[in-house]
Amino acid sequence: MPVSINTGRGRYFLKIAAPDRRTDEGLVLTLVLERDDGIERVAFQCRIAADLLDPAANTEAVLVRLAPWLEREFEMTRENALKAIRSERRMMELAFDSGNRGPL
Repeated sequence: MPVSINTGRGRYFLKIAAPDRRTDEGLVLTLVLERDDGIERVAFQCRIAADLLDPAANTEAVLVRLAPWLEREFEMTRENALKAIRSERRMMELAFDSGNRGPL
């Protein structure tokens, strides 16, 4: 289920790009921000510590909670994700834990 976010660059959809990975330490999501006209697609990972997650929450519920934060932090997230892919040949990872709760 994609979630729509509005940015200065137009409307983007936040989508889950790969199956989630749950561990004792938390949840790892591979996400994609895709512009509604399909001209741009940016992938990144999001690691969420177990203590920030509701055990009953599904992946879509987490995506809905992340969307407003990603909308506010869109430009920085986009630029860092593109830099990681192009320069460092790796997927950027956002990490949320007790020290950096982000939207959680």
